This record gives sequence, structure tokens and C-alpha cells, in this order.
Amino acid sequence: MFKRNIITELEKWSKKKGRKPLVLRGARQVGKTTVVSEFAKQFDQYIYLNLEVPYDREAFENFENMEDFLQSIFFLKDKAYAKRNKTLIFIDEIQEVPEALNILRFFYEQTPQIPVIAAGSLLETIFNNKMNFPVGRVEFMVMRPVSFTEFLAACNEIQALEQLQHVPLKNFAHQKLLHLFHTYALIGGMPEVVQNYAQNKDLSALVSMYDSLLTAYFDDVEKYADNNTQLQVIRHLVKSCFFEAGKRIKFQGFAKSAYGSKEIGDAFRTLEKTMLINLVYPCTGSNLPMLPEIKKSPRLHVLDTGLMNYMLGLQKEMLGKDDLSAVYQGTLIEHLVGQELMSNQYNALGSLNFWVREKNSSMAEVDYVIAWQGKLIPIEVKSGKEGKLKSLHLFMDEAKHPFAVRFYAGEFSLIEATSSKGKKYHLLNLPYFLVSQLPHYLEWMVKELEKLGDKKLKKK
Repeated sequence: MFKRNIITELEKWSKKKGRKPLVLRGARQVGKTTVVSEFAKQFDQYIYLNLEVPYDREAFENFENMEDFLQSIFFLKDKAYAKRNKTLIFIDEIQEVPEALNILRFFYEQTPQIPVIAAGSLLETIFNNKMNFPVGRVEFMVMRPVSFTEFLAACNEIQALEQLQHVPLKNFAHQKLLHLFHTYALIGGMPEVVQNYAQNKDLSALVSMYDSLLTAYFDDVEKYADNNTQLQVIRHLVKSCFFEAGKRIKFQGFAKSAYGSKEIGDAFRTLEKTMLINLVYPCTGSNLPMLPEIKKSPRLHVLDTGLMNYMLGLQKEMLGKDDLSAVYQGTLIEHLVGQELMSNQYNALGSLNFWVREKNSSMAEVDYVIAWQGKLIPIEVKSGKEGKLKSLHLFMDEAKHPFAVRFYAGEFSLIEATSSKGKKYHLLNLPYFLVSQLPHYLEWMVKELEKLGDKKLKKK
């Protein structure tokens, strides 16, 4: 098991004062059970309870009081009850026993010294008037596919990882990191796929794994339909979403279907809860607060770019390409940059947004916008060194700050750019393998500009 960054977040949670039981969210197959099992090595004892297993479910179904409940699970798992405060308890597939959610409340109120993690699929489906979620008595963390930094760690590319994290990047590291990122872009971030590739370096061996993962998703999401009509809509969405990923969509007649806007919208919102897809909405303002326009067409993102590549048959097209922006009209790299932006967001409210101006006189779209130190920072994903920046210029004309970012296949640089209206701003050009390091580069940029003072940057 290669080290996942989220283990560091779990360590922070376990040591936090006033710690609450943790609900670990994430799509199926992103490695939640494996990560918690690895994290559990830091404790004297580990109790794993899978509530899909009748034997593990029994104590939850017959719960009467906390003391008897705890003694029963320690007894059933042959663990020392005297070490309960040094035991990590992981309740997996908690949705199988709705009553187990209320037991999380008792862990917080009666035995807060015992660290407890729970995970489950689409927990929202089991909420009702009789079974309320223990609001205020649990906290959440979201787990996503493997990031590029985690991919490097899995492949034992220790020197590459060290150079990736060096700010600013040294020129000699660019080409190797670009090559490694292309491999990561090709296979994606599903943990099972990454682990197999890291061990065998055999791309052909991954085919059956993609098939298995996708089949499991297709079968799994059907259980979340409320009725037969929604079942048919969900089946349509889950098999067509990969072909529409990275594009702005309309609900009405999505993917050449006869389904209406309400049917598609309801089904998409259900799929969002499984975390298999994400609807990314635009904002129209160039300054904070960032307010998504949910009445405008969203952009569709899927869980993992590697799965998208496989479904669309893009993997052969990617081999030998120097610039990923040349693959699938740039949609692939734009989608992957979004995946990387989200990879280290562990809070449940983390989201992506982009910017649009939809006027007859000036249609424009900036790929992503992020909030950073009270500013709304625009991010473009462009090909080559001279990618067109018309939309970015329009955004910067309205922005109250002079900072913008471009991800591309070229080398790292900080230049002075000029908008179409003559506004000068600082453009941070980063090779797209540095997405995970963006916060560090933004901090570096501000410090570098302070040091330069009146000295001029290279102009574009």
C-alpha cells in the first residue's frame, strides 16, 4: 500500500481536540477501506466492521446501551476491551443498518475517547423522519482518486516527487515530470489501477481492471433508483456520462435521449451523491464571493479521467503526444486539471467552478476559478506557449487584482501580460503536472513580485 495523502488528514483528525466520529465519503473503489486499514497501524488495536456481513451487523441491530454494545464488538473481534481508547473502530457500509447512524451519536456523547470512522454509499438515501442524521455529532472527510503526487509515490519515483515539490521548479526536472504526468493522465487515479501499474508497468494488463471497475459502477448505481422510470434514466446517464465528460451539458434530451429536464436533473443529482459524477456550475462575477449560477448549463465531470479515457478509447491517441491539449480537443487535460484541483480537497463542501460571460457581443469562458486569499483567481488550460487568452483578458479586465494562472505543456515562468483593454497583470505559466502545487506557487509569485519591486517581468 503506497502512502495516500489523506492518511495525513486522518492523523490530524485523530489528534484533534474535541474530535467527533468521522464519516469518510467517497465513490466506491477509491480505496477507503485500504486507507483506513493502513492508518489503523498507528493504533494498538483495529476493529473492522462490515455491515454487509450479518455477523458484523448483529451488535448494531440489537443495540440497547453503549456499554453492552462496545463489549460485544470487542468480544466478537477478540480485542482487549481494556485497550478500547487505543483502538480504531471502522464501520464500513454503514448504510446497511440505518440504526448505526444513531450509534455514532452515542460514540460522540458517551465515549468520545474512542476513535471511530464510518463509511458508506449514498447515505442520503437512508435519511427519513424516523432516522435523522446525528447533525453536529459527526464530521466529514472526502476521499478522491489518486493524485499525481500519490502516483509518483506509488511508482517509487522519489526524486521526481521531491523535485515536483520544490518551488520554483528546476528546469532539469521538467521533461521527466512531464513524461510521468502523461503516464498518469493515461491510466488515471483509481487506486487498484495505479497499484497494478506501479508493480508491473504493463498497460495491457489494466484493460480487465477498467472493465471490472466500470461494470461494478454500472451495476451499483442502479440500486439508488426510487422507481423503474428513474432506473431507466440512471442506466442511460451512467453509460453516457463518460462520453459527455468535460463538456457543458443540457438536461433536456441529454445524450440524445427522449428524457425531460426534470427526469435527467433528478437522476444526475442522485448520481452526484454516489460521487461518480460532478456537475460543475459557472459563475459570472470576476470577484468574490463566488456564486455559482445553477440556472446556467453545468459542465459534467466524472470520477476519474482514466476511466473516461478507457471508455472513449483515447489511450492509444495519447501515446507519443507531446501536448495533452492535442488530445480530444483539449477536453482530456482540462478535465484532468479539474480532477487534480479537487484531489487534495478533503472537506465535504469542496467544489469546482468556472467563469462565463454569455453576451451576444462577447462570449467567453475561463476553465476554472478558485478562491485564494480573498481573491478569485482565474485558471486557463491552454495548448502550447502561445495559447489564446481572449477569455482570460476579459476576466482580468473586471478583476480587482492582477493575478492569473495558465496550465500548459510549456515550462514554468512568470510574465507580464496585457489584456485587450490594456490592463497589465501577472500571468503564472505552469506545466500542467504542477496543479497540485498551485497554492505554493501563488504564494511564491506574491513574494517574488515583492522582491522585484519596480523591476520589470518578461512581457507577453
